[in-house]
Amino acid sequence: MSQVFMFDALREATDEEMQKDDSVFVLGEDVGHYGGSYKVTKDLSAKYGDLRVLDTPIAENSFMGMAIGAAITGLRPIVEGMNMSFLLLAFNQISNNAGMLRYTSGGNFTIPIVIRGPGGVGRQLGAEHSQRLEAYFQAIPGLKIVACSTPYNAKGLLKSAIRDNNPVILFEHVLLYNLKEELPDHEYFLPLDKAELVRQGNQVTIVTYSRMRHHVMQATNQLIEEGYDPEIIDLISLKPIDINTISRSLMKTHKLIIVEECMKTGGIAAEIIAQINDDYFDLLDAPIIRLSSHDIPTPYNGNLEKATVIHPDQIIQAVKELIY
Repeated sequence: MSQVFMFDALREATDEEMQKDDSVFVLGEDVGHYGGSYKVTKDLSAKYGDLRVLDTPIAENSFMGMAIGAAITGLRPIVEGMNMSFLLLAFNQISNNAGMLRYTSGGNFTIPIVIRGPGGVGRQLGAEHSQRLEAYFQAIPGLKIVACSTPYNAKGLLKSAIRDNNPVILFEHVLLYNLKEELPDHEYFLPLDKAELVRQGNQVTIVTYSRMRHHVMQATNQLIEEGYDPEIIDLISLKPIDINTISRSLMKTHKLIIVEECMKTGGIAAEIIAQINDDYFDLLDAPIIRLSSHDIPTPYNGNLEKATVIHPDQIIQAVKELIY
C-alpha cells in the first residue's frame, strides 16, 4: 500500500492502460508537454510520444469529434477537458455522436471513449468555471456517467471506463485532486454502475457523491458523537443510478436525505426522488430532504460562493429535523 494523491491515482490508471493497450491515447488542451492543468498527464508525453498524448487547439467541438471518430475506428481515446465547463462547446458531439452512434448504426459501431476532467465549485473560479454538468449530460441516452470522490475509486473507475466499449464521462472535482489515500499495489477495477456503501447505519440514509461525500462524512462524525446513526451511500454512478442500493438502505432507515453540489432544479437528487416515488414510496416514513446548490450562477465573491453550496452544519440540522 502506498499514499497517493488523486491526480496521481488518475495518472497511474492512464499510464497502466496505455502501457497495456496501444489503442489507448490521450488528447486535450495542455495534456502533453505541460502535463495537464492538474498534472494528471504529467510526463506521459515523454513516455509515449506526441501522437499518443496529443495537445489540441482550443477547439472543443473539433477535438471531441476527432476523438469519437477515432473510437469508431477502434482506438480508445481519453479526452481531458481542461475544465469540464468547456465541454459545453462539444455538447452536440457528445450527445448526437458519442451517445447515439452505437444505436443509430444498428450496433455496427462501438464508441469506447472516456471524457474526463475537473469540474464543480472550486475556490473563486467564477461562474463559467464552476459548472456542475452532471445534470446536463444525465438525460443523454447512451452515456455512462460516474463521479469519483477518493483516490481509490478514481483509479478503479478510470481503468474500468477505459476498457468499457461505451462512452463514459468521469467527473472529477477540482478541490479533490490533492486528496491523499493509500492505494493497493495490485491492479484493481471498480464497477461503473454501483454505489458504495460508505457507512452502515439504522436511523437515516444519506445519499451523496463527489466532493459532498466529504462534507457528509464531516457531519457524520459529529452526529455519531451525539448518538445518531446515519447510513452513508456514495452514488459513484450517476447514470445509471444504483437505485437498488438506495432502496435496500431505505428498508432499514425509512428516511432519506440527498446531498449534492448540483443545482436543485433538474439535478441528480431530483431524478432519485422521482425514482423513489415511482417504485419505493411505501418505504418512506417522512418526506425526502434534498440539500442542493442554489439555482444561480456561482458568484466569484468568496463568501457568496460559499453560501451557494451545502456545508456540514446544514446536513447535521437536516438529520436532526428529519428524525425528530
